[in-house]
Amino acid sequence: MSQPAHLFTSITANYLPKARVLAQSAKRQPADIRFHLLLCDDYPAELDPAAEPFDSIINVTELPVANLESWLFGHTVVEMCTAVKAMGFLEIARRFHAEKVFYFDPDMAIMSGLDRLIERLDHDAILLTPHQTEPEQSLDAVVDNEICSLKHGVFNLGFLGARTDGEGLQFLQWWAERLRYFCHDDIPGGLFTDQRWIDLAPAFFEKIAILREPIYNVATWNLTHRQAAGSLQQGITINGQPLSFYHFSGFDGGAQEIMLKKYAPAHSVLFDLRRWYIEECQRLGQEELGKRRCRYDTFDNGERITKLQRVLYRSRVDLQRAFPNPYRTGDIDRSYYHWYRANTAGDNDDSLETDATLRAQWMDARRELDLIYRSRSWRLAQVFARIFKRLRRA
Repeated sequence: MSQPAHLFTSITANYLPKARVLAQSAKRQPADIRFHLLLCDDYPAELDPAAEPFDSIINVTELPVANLESWLFGHTVVEMCTAVKAMGFLEIARRFHAEKVFYFDPDMAIMSGLDRLIERLDHDAILLTPHQTEPEQSLDAVVDNEICSLKHGVFNLGFLGARTDGEGLQFLQWWAERLRYFCHDDIPGGLFTDQRWIDLAPAFFEKIAILREPIYNVATWNLTHRQAAGSLQQGITINGQPLSFYHFSGFDGGAQEIMLKKYAPAHSVLFDLRRWYIEECQRLGQEELGKRRCRYDTFDNGERITKLQRVLYRSRVDLQRAFPNPYRTGDIDRSYYHWYRANTAGDNDDSLETDATLRAQWMDARRELDLIYRSRSWRLAQVFARIFKRLRRA
């Protein structure tokens, strides 16, 4: 008798509705699967975990991380949820003797073909999906998609499949160790959470399958070469093949809708898919849970932790030793919160973060201008409009 495949996602509690949509979509597939939730948060006390569509809920506190509070504090919420992904593979393998494990981002829906992905791991150790599988043709698409991939990583880590033995296990152990120390959103420093590390994986490991079929990990960043047809009722196709899974990346911030309108025809079935996704999230608790704040997003006095507070703490071993649980604020003499306020009184975290964002956006704009100039395409009006929109949003 064959072993079931194991799927999981990593979230904070406000993403429970999306994780439920994903889990239910997975369980509708004709495959023997177990779906696990890796929860980087407290599970809401008012809810019943037995009513969830998850076969297990693994809390981040159950992972083998030394000095857990100190380690978690050094990560933003997004960094935290991605830093634990490789450990999630290994923990599921350990607990459930899982041979094949798949990670899916919570903002995905599986439509078909899960059984074929499971079969791929009979002969491949690692499955990856690139952001793009064909060169872009327009300058706008190069900037929006290819340059974006150069910043964030060639492969989209919203999906990854791995065997938990042989080279697959070696890969997971290597990735877990890198993420333990270097899972940060630091594009100028060469990192973007868990993704940039996987750019190295094809050089280090041989049994990697790069899934170039257009049906996998369909998202706004690859729609220039992927034509959607069909219907929600009869099934959606991509370039004539049944859609396997769709990625609603950028959904909450509005980027998904903006880029969908830019790269999908007005009559595209993908707009129907977006409306279905909104309705499903609402049905499964988006209104009640969507604005819930993660316990690791604030000090225990309720004040939100800034990125600068996290970066300073993780960069100084003396602070980590002095304040092993930096979330606590009750004892002034043992509180990182009070130490920070006393020793950085002249700094304004909000203005410094805004300044950093503006500098990054201005550098992006300058690179775009340089690209336009070198390509001899003089559409400067469009470029300047894009620059001013960015600066206005900041």
